[in-house]
Amino acid sequence: MAIDFSGSPAHTLGVEWEFALVDHTSRDLVNAAAELFDLVTATHGPQPRLHKELLLNTVELVTGICQNTDEAIADLVDLLAKVRPAAATLGVDLFGAGTHPFAAWSEQLITPGKRYEELMTRTQWWGQQMLIWGVHVHVGIRPEQVMPVVSALLNWHPHLQALSASSPVWAGHDTGYASNRAMMFQQLPTAGLPFQFDTWPEFEAYAEDLLTTGVIDEVDEIRWDVRPAPKTGTVEVRICDGVSTLWELRALVALTHCLVVDLCDRLAAGETLPTLPPWHVQENKWRAARYGLDAWIILDSSSHERLLRDDLTELLDRLEPVAERLACSEDLALVHEIVRLGASYQRQRAVAADHDGDLVAVVDSIVREL
Repeated sequence: MAIDFSGSPAHTLGVEWEFALVDHTSRDLVNAAAELFDLVTATHGPQPRLHKELLLNTVELVTGICQNTDEAIADLVDLLAKVRPAAATLGVDLFGAGTHPFAAWSEQLITPGKRYEELMTRTQWWGQQMLIWGVHVHVGIRPEQVMPVVSALLNWHPHLQALSASSPVWAGHDTGYASNRAMMFQQLPTAGLPFQFDTWPEFEAYAEDLLTTGVIDEVDEIRWDVRPAPKTGTVEVRICDGVSTLWELRALVALTHCLVVDLCDRLAAGETLPTLPPWHVQENKWRAARYGLDAWIILDSSSHERLLRDDLTELLDRLEPVAERLACSEDLALVHEIVRLGASYQRQRAVAADHDGDLVAVVDSIVREL
């Protein structure tokens, strides 16, 4: 089976930012996406970069094709300026986190459409519980580079997971995890960690098997944490939990952009990119989801380990020349601020502790951060 991956001669950038909709007062989820879309369209005209998602409690803001982090953030700020006032008119706020701390999955409504309905029919209980939100970053890439880069990016899966982790509480209970979203989403068929294919024909053969056996109907139903996106000619990094601040989004987008471009540069220079054994990749994902920035991660096939925080410092130093070239040095430096000030999962737990476990106060704090 041939899958056309046109690729991109330049390392362009695109970002998808998912938000839940929460009530002004109760702070519970609200199935108001359809009304919000109608109101934004009535006020500003059609908005092709405002997307529907699986559930009616969710909206997604999407950039155009951008050259760097600053352009991507500017696109998102423009959309926020249109969406937030419309949401306020409906008595709704935007909520940026990986999960909602107390909402009931049984009260959420599916966005009408054959694709979403078939997903729910197939996945049943696991699909119904997908009250999760994330950030996806696309980077333009050449076809011959995409599969080696997908596999090599898994070395830094725990770094992106820990920095963005924002889903410690689920159904009213602290899970003990920094990112419960990471654990939830991988339960879906074809979601989770990618297979480490070396070449595009290997991926084509895999996709053909899935289509032949009815696992998927479309290639984009392969929902890996890091995946090739043939339609856009990009590698799509889907690791990050939902994000509540523009400055954290800047940091994560810049880090992702720099990582991909650095790997492409190394490939172009004739280097064989480093990869980890799949069992180490799986363990690192779990450690980052469980312990966040305090995780000890496995560095290589010889099972050397290091505190994730310490490895981040060395990584950022190594990527600085790439960041200068991409005009995102200041954005990349904000990664240090996430470590210094605490990631979202840490801030949420601090708010809960300061308010005797009141999870409404946690939602308030996330809304206020945006």
